[in-house]
Amino acid sequence: MCIKTEDHRPWGYYQVLCDETSYKVKRIIVYPGKRLSLQRHLHRNEHWYILAGEALVRCSDREVHLKKGDSIDIPEKTIHRVFNTGFDELMFIEVQRGDYCGEDDIERIEDDYGRV
Repeated sequence: MCIKTEDHRPWGYYQVLCDETSYKVKRIIVYPGKRLSLQRHLHRNEHWYILAGEALVRCSDREVHLKKGDSIDIPEKTIHRVFNTGFDELMFIEVQRGDYCGEDDIERIEDDYGRV
């Protein structure tokens, strides 16, 4: 089912573009200087494709700088985080694939907004 719902968070917001049984597609916006929680997912992999802005992505024990046109795969159960290092909004497409793509499949390890 392709839908467009928007959810605002302290770091920015996301739109769910498509939500099916085995995958979900989101457009994510991260405000300058903000980052998502350090987290992992037990039931899904993610693929991030950068549309605009600059990002520092932590994936397991490595850090990768990404810009427009770059992408990264986040395997299930891998600790990860994205940080907007630029002066403009960071925009990327996230494709989730797996047995379960619900929002409650997030294990937060560290969070700037007290959600751990």
